[in-house]
Amino acid sequence: MDTAQEPDLTLDQSDAMVQALGAFLQATERGPVQHLQTHLSHLLLTPLHAYKLKKPLKLPFADFSTLAARRHFCAEELRLNQRLAPALYLDTVPVVGSVHSPRLGRVQEAAAAIDWALRMRRFPSGSELDTLVPAGQLLPAELDAFAASLAQFHARAPVDCDWGSATQVGRAIDDVLNQLAVLLDGPDQARLAGLRAWFAQRQPTLAGHWAARRAAGQVREGHGDLHLGNVVRLDGVVTAFDCLEFSPALRWIDTLADAGFFSMDLHAHGRSDLAWRFLDAYLAESGDYAGLAVLRPYEVYRALVRALAARLRALQGASPQGPDYLACAERLAAPMAPRLLITCGLSGSGKSTAAAALLQQGAVRLRSDVERKRLYGLAPLADSAAQGLDIYTPEASRRTFARLAEQAQGLLQAGYPVIVDAAFLRRAERAAFHALARELQLPFAILHCHAGAASLQERVQQRQAAGRDPSEANLAVLARQQQLADPIAGDELAHTLDLATDQPWDGPELYRRWLAATAE
Repeated sequence: MDTAQEPDLTLDQSDAMVQALGAFLQATERGPVQHLQTHLSHLLLTPLHAYKLKKPLKLPFADFSTLAARRHFCAEELRLNQRLAPALYLDTVPVVGSVHSPRLGRVQEAAAAIDWALRMRRFPSGSELDTLVPAGQLLPAELDAFAASLAQFHARAPVDCDWGSATQVGRAIDDVLNQLAVLLDGPDQARLAGLRAWFAQRQPTLAGHWAARRAAGQVREGHGDLHLGNVVRLDGVVTAFDCLEFSPALRWIDTLADAGFFSMDLHAHGRSDLAWRFLDAYLAESGDYAGLAVLRPYEVYRALVRALAARLRALQGASPQGPDYLACAERLAAPMAPRLLITCGLSGSGKSTAAAALLQQGAVRLRSDVERKRLYGLAPLADSAAQGLDIYTPEASRRTFARLAEQAQGLLQAGYPVIVDAAFLRRAERAAFHALARELQLPFAILHCHAGAASLQERVQQRQAAGRDPSEANLAVLARQQQLADPIAGDELAHTLDLATDQPWDGPELYRRWLAATAE
């Protein structure tokens, strides 16, 4: 198609057309129309719909200068976003008529189009997570469900080996650092120099990780711009929208670069507890623990991307608002103190509840009930017996604990505090993980959870009835555990944190106890 012969618009004509189209929509949709702009698009909001039109711009990173390009990228935006938000993204429609008297046409009128619009369902203002999270209105269960759905989206996304090379990732990071260097002054220049040095120091190791991730098929067609402002509560479900359509290089990325954008923004908004919870739920679904070797660099990079966007908006006259992303990048670049904690306790003793509270203070959890099922190709909530499998044999347990040890070693070497959430009823099992910590010269602790017999039985029965937990333990399993458990004794006591979970306890205080118990 010869796009040079197609009708086209100047920026002034586009502005005039959008104003006139707003009047058309006010008459046809019978309500007020709100006009918003980004640096790339116009948005016309009616009572029921949102219409997005791309400005006829040609920029280094996006070219919407021709009618054919705007039509193509409207269609791309529809395709990409219907993967994640099909109820929100409806269709593309031609704009027909003239610049000063436009209207929305039918698909059959495409040949007469002077522009194209993406039609979306409008959602209530304030439904985005950058509003809900600061207000404390995001429910933990909503976050868990979103994390699992994002992991499932990444698992089915297509793989591409043309993008995501170590060279491309390194160049993207350098580009952001260089662009920020032009915009910052004074102390901020020194802060940026420190972050540049942080990346440079890690570059040789990271290049190997990035190459391995690409070879393993972890570069996929993701979202590309997954900050809190692009995630909305829609019909009671947390849903990602506004995928990045104009640049394949920014969209075909490591799955953890995508997830890391979201976790970074939770950190930036002062909700590190939610960031760690999101990560826990995402990893439980995806099993991509090996990817944590690159997660923190991706989070730092994403913070710098948002810092750059904030400064570009400031140059355009926008008032400063939102988090200090440069400070967030510095916090995420700060080293953590890797340490290993294992849980110990009977079914129903509250191990997983305590582990969940601890990880939200800053740790990665490995859960035996989830990893045991993953070894057999089962989802976390799958019923193994219904699949005709016996995954609780001695050999299955041996494989599970070997897998947990391997994963824990990788995470500890990547610099993360690690919680291994398992029963650890046998002294030999506990000793093996203590030996791992000694080998890595890292602190070790046992969290011993316990409760009265009546509480144990009630919790096990409630969990079975609810069917929303990976554990398949029943009262018979609990009875066998009570007979076979090796008590914590001898030299183990020096490393043990005791927690009576049928008494009041506090997650942050428990975390402080863990830090104190493993202080060197």
